Amino acid sequence: MDDVDAAYAVVRASGAEIAHPLQDEEWGVRRFFVRDPNGRVVNVLGRR
Repeated sequence: MDDVDAAYAVVRASGAEIAHPLQDEEWGVRRFFVRDPNGRVVNVLGRR
């Protein structure tokens, strides 16, 4: 994903459940997890 921060803002504004907050990982990605309406956890990430 090109802009993980923008996606995170949209997901938060929608009221969806954030399963893991936005953070930078040491292996070079920025990511967060969100739970979809069916209960599945989706990993949203982009390269730093």
